[in-house]
Amino acid sequence: MIDLRFLRTDPERVRASQRARGEDPTLVDALLSADEARRAAVSRFDTLRNEQKLLGKQIPKAAGEEKAALLEQAKKLAEEVKAAEAEQHEADTVLKQLQLAISNVVIDGVPEGGEDDFVLRETIGTPRDFAAEGFEPRDHVELGRLLGAIDLERGAKVGGARQYYLTGAGALLEIALLNLAMAQATKYGFIPMITPSLVKPEAMEGTGFLGQAAENVYRLPEDDMYLVGTSEVPLAAYHMNEILDAAKLPLRYAGYSSCYRREAGSYGKDTRGIIRVHQFEKVEMFSYVLPEEAEAEHLRLLEWEKEFLTALELPFHVIDVAAGDLGSSAARKYDCEAWIPTQGKYREVTSTSNCTEFQARRLQIRVRGEDGVKPLATLNGTLCAMPRVIVAILENHQNADGSVTLPAALRPYFGGREKLEPVTA
Repeated sequence: MIDLRFLRTDPERVRASQRARGEDPTLVDALLSADEARRAAVSRFDTLRNEQKLLGKQIPKAAGEEKAALLEQAKKLAEEVKAAEAEQHEADTVLKQLQLAISNVVIDGVPEGGEDDFVLRETIGTPRDFAAEGFEPRDHVELGRLLGAIDLERGAKVGGARQYYLTGAGALLEIALLNLAMAQATKYGFIPMITPSLVKPEAMEGTGFLGQAAENVYRLPEDDMYLVGTSEVPLAAYHMNEILDAAKLPLRYAGYSSCYRREAGSYGKDTRGIIRVHQFEKVEMFSYVLPEEAEAEHLRLLEWEKEFLTALELPFHVIDVAAGDLGSSAARKYDCEAWIPTQGKYREVTSTSNCTEFQARRLQIRVRGEDGVKPLATLNGTLCAMPRVIVAILENHQNADGSVTLPAALRPYFGGREKLEPVTA
């Protein structure tokens, strides 16, 4: 949610942010007008209410015609107060709707443009030259079948399109990734959490997922509940309507959850395999920090993501996402994209977003410090989105015979095994 004081002092910065995102800058002027109208309505209501209180003190002291006149005046004033209160309520509603419609203000230096206008920050690792090794790489679907690790046919039979089973080595691989991710997260002071998959509307709206992302959210209308697309939602809402102690920041949580996404608008994209699915598991890092620490924390989250992917011995690169491709809550986002050999390109496997004070304002999360009570900053970072990381591991570490060499970091979770071996001819 936009800080109204910031909006009043630098509206052009907010307009520029809207333009950079490819969103409507005229919403800024509408919000300014709504803010002025609300302040006027509040002033009118307060003035009339004070008059009403003063009049109420005079009536008991009056008598006769004077008292009758004061009572008549009080009756008319009561109607005006009621009308002013309704006007203030309406002004509050309009103001909140417009505040919720404007995305977070992008940080200076974020690349302009859309999905293809990212800036490459760095490349880590080198993709294998399978031709030099004398064989054509199999994709993760074929490898999953050979290893008895992924069952797409029965997934579709039971759950429809974009559903799957992880079986045998595939299930063990996900469990190993979970353990590795949580081991790293706890090493750096994150509190492990298993979070709810069902949340109330205020949690979903507060984190910014009922705006531009609403089409990909599953809603249960009979219960007025939502299935989360990321544990970012319950982790952000964990301290909703609370005042935290500045001395206890940063607070860092690592949430493990199932994630549900409708994948609306992705018809025809990634229909093969498990890159784009309706349900998957994920380990998400989430930080509550003082606003002045947010950008440094963002870089820390990125480094922890890079450390995890490096431990998995995956070639990947890091991009600075362009403004037009940011979610509404993010002021800046970095993505790590792993090399997928059979696609011949890098694909997103993790991302980390600095949401500044945007979510905290919407969720009424504040911090008390020496300078009083104020909003704090929230940040999120995916440590491991299981299906895409499994795809990257299978394809990058495969061998000519269909086996897959396990990265050294995962072997302790497989009893020391070095390879996943084919179970079918």
